[in-house]
Amino acid sequence: MPWPIRLGVPVAVAAAFLAVWWFAVIVSETVIFPSPRDVAIGALQLAREGTLWEHIGASLFRVGAGFLLAMAIGIPLGLLMGWKALAHTALNPIVQVMRPISPIAWIPIAILWFGVGDVAPIFLIFLSAVFPTVVQTAAGVHTIEPQYLRAARNFGITRSRLILHVVIPAVLPQIIVGMRVSLGISWLVVVAAEMVTLRSGLGYMIIDARNAGNRYDLVVAGMVIIGLIGLALDLGMRRLEGLKAVRWRYGR
Repeated sequence: MPWPIRLGVPVAVAAAFLAVWWFAVIVSETVIFPSPRDVAIGALQLAREGTLWEHIGASLFRVGAGFLLAMAIGIPLGLLMGWKALAHTALNPIVQVMRPISPIAWIPIAILWFGVGDVAPIFLIFLSAVFPTVVQTAAGVHTIEPQYLRAARNFGITRSRLILHVVIPAVLPQIIVGMRVSLGISWLVVVAAEMVTLRSGLGYMIIDARNAGNRYDLVVAGMVIIGLIGLALDLGMRRLEGLKAVRWRYGR
């Protein structure tokens, strides 16, 4: 698809969405819900004051820390569960029980264990990211073609080299997919996670704007900023799919 179309179509859709939003606010004559112009003015005000960048930096730090911790634990655990049947039998029930529990449900426990600070939201983001990573990685190991493993064993390579040079390259595309999903979920729960922080983060900014004076322009601005950063993170993660080590799995 030519790049003018790839760029022009999303821009046209976004412009149409903003037009419908603006028209709905004008027609309804609401004094509560902000127009796109009000949201832009509120965001620019926070940007000039410098508080917006502080909130963005705090949120990115917490999401980054929780996500990287989840990858450091989830990927090796997923490889273990996919490679060893005993590990899968023992750990899969625990993973499947823990996975559906919303991170929001963990908020009271996080406050009890870690208090009100950075550790609690990092813990919540870790929980939101680690289980999808484990499941996707283990599923990737299970889908490795048996002939790859048999061919490698015929050459008499050691188990460690088999895992390093055959298993991990074969499952790497699935790991990338799991990382992409986990990062999206991590950023999705940032608002709930930052309900337990002190005075920083986009989630805190949204809640504070609502409680401090019904500043719905700042509430919606925070939502828009979270969405735009989430889009940027997803686009960055998709760049990993273009690496030579994983490109073989994708058609383009």
